[in-house]
This record gives sequence, C-alpha cells and structure tokens, in this order.
Amino acid sequence: MDLDLGQVRAFVAVADHLHFGRAAEELAISQQAVSKRLARLEAALGVPLLTRGNVEPTGAGRRFLEPARELLRAADAAAGAVHAVGRPLRIDLWGHLYGPARTVAPVIGARPELDVELGMSRDLPAAAAALLRGDIDAAFGRVHPPLPDGVAHRLVRLEPVDVLVAAGHPLAAASSVRPSDLAGRDLWFPAAVDRLDFISRFCDEFGARAVSGGANLGVEHLPAGLLAEPGRITLFPADARLPGTPEVRAIPLVDPVPLYAWSLMWPRQSPHPMIPALVKRFAEHGRRHRWLEYDPARDWLPGEQAPAD
Repeated sequence: MDLDLGQVRAFVAVADHLHFGRAAEELAISQQAVSKRLARLEAALGVPLLTRGNVEPTGAGRRFLEPARELLRAADAAAGAVHAVGRPLRIDLWGHLYGPARTVAPVIGARPELDVELGMSRDLPAAAAALLRGDIDAAFGRVHPPLPDGVAHRLVRLEPVDVLVAAGHPLAAASSVRPSDLAGRDLWFPAAVDRLDFISRFCDEFGARAVSGGANLGVEHLPAGLLAEPGRITLFPADARLPGTPEVRAIPLVDPVPLYAWSLMWPRQSPHPMIPALVKRFAEHGRRHRWLEYDPARDWLPGEQAPAD
C-alpha cells in the first residue's frame, strides 16, 4: 500500500516523545495536525498504533515503528541525493581530545578534487544520528558497537597510545611502560569517562581506574591539566603532537601496545557521490603510512576485529 510520509513522520515523532505536543513542536505543525495525520494513518492500516491518554505504542505500533524509521531514512536519503552532486562533502569529527582532524587533513589536503567541509560532533551517537537524518554525509572518529542500522563504517587507522606524566612523576624516567604496570592507578581524563569507550575498555582489561576531572578544552589545555596535580597520568596517541611542554613526558606503552582505532562512517542508503573516492583515498594514504599494521602477538585492540588484509 502507499503510505503518506507525513503521516508516518507524525507517528514516529509521537512514538519518540510519547507526547503529542512535543511531537508537534518537532514537526513545526499544530498538535491537531499531528492527531489528524495519525488518525488517517491508523485508518489506512486498519489498526491503532498508539494508545491515547497515557501515550505509548500498541503492539502493532511497536512492530511498525522500526520499519517506519527505515522508510523515513530512505526517503530523506533519496531527497538528499538529488542535491548531493555539486555540494561539498560534509564530514563531522569527534574525539577532539585526540585530534581527529590531523588524520583527516593529510587525506583530503592531498586531493583538492575532494570538496570537503569539516564540522564537529559531540560523540559517536550524535554523529550517527546526524548521518541518518542527512545533516552530514560522513563522520570520523572511534567507532564501536552498537551502531544503528543504516550506517556503514571502515577502519582507516590504528594508532599506538603513550602514557603522559609530569617530568617529576615516578614513571617519568622509564623508557617504556607496560599496561599492566598501570594496574591500580588512576588515569585522568578531562572528559566524562562513561563517554570514553576506549579508556573504559583499557581500564577493564588492565586493572586501572579512569577518573574524570575538568572540561575537555582540547589538546592545547591537556598539559596544564596534567600538571595541575603532579601524580596524574593520562593516555594520548603516540603520533599526536602535544604543545611544547618540557614538563610533560610521553612514554611508549608496550607488551602489548594499545592501539586506538579511527574509522570513517557514512550512511548505507544513498551515500554522497564522493564517498567512494574518500574511502579510496584513506586506503591509499593508510597503505603508504602503514596505518593499519596490527600484530595480535604484540598489539592490543579493545574488542575490535583485526583489520582486513
């Protein structure tokens, strides 16, 4: 049967908010219009989709909800594809403390035919949601499950991780540190730990404790936060540049070497026409710079699959 997308969108909005008024605000229409659209959809399907009063999906509504979301995603992607040619490829980045732009920049900088606009996103869920809404065309950062249906991703870089300490720290004289040497120690990060999947997995694996302190103001402010308390320890990608701060030492982690995984993400349905070229450029640059080297006898990945050959 032919479904009216406006009616389907009204149902999904009410099901998301469990409230007709908030759904109307999201859709920028009146509450009465939302009710009418929903009633017409239920009449066309021949079943009630939502209970009134205490608003919640019926059994039929719950079964209809995810296919309805897929329908809207497909419709939005189809509409976006019409206008994709000739406009820049919009890429959102997250994981700002670890400098995602330094991996993206050499790939797109060497290929002027890739017309790209870079933006910022708060985290992986926000970036995935923006992809599915069509607000952006691709996203770059650390990807980990669960990912929503409709999102594709490609691992593009595995980066070793160092320990950062103040020059006077007991570990500062070491030429290398094993992850197991950090067992029982607090690892400080200027961000909410529950949003740092890599750090949480590292601490679970090696017996360290993740501690949040202060706001994530970016890499420029990281040394000052580390030096604010002499005993602080943090982790940082080995290839990332710290501001010139002689009071901070970077020490390689070995046996095993933890690897931070960077991935590119894009919508499966109606991707921007430049996505294949972008994926190809990442693969070429990664091969030249050995970005995907991985030895399971030497390296540690937190639950990630080994990169494909």
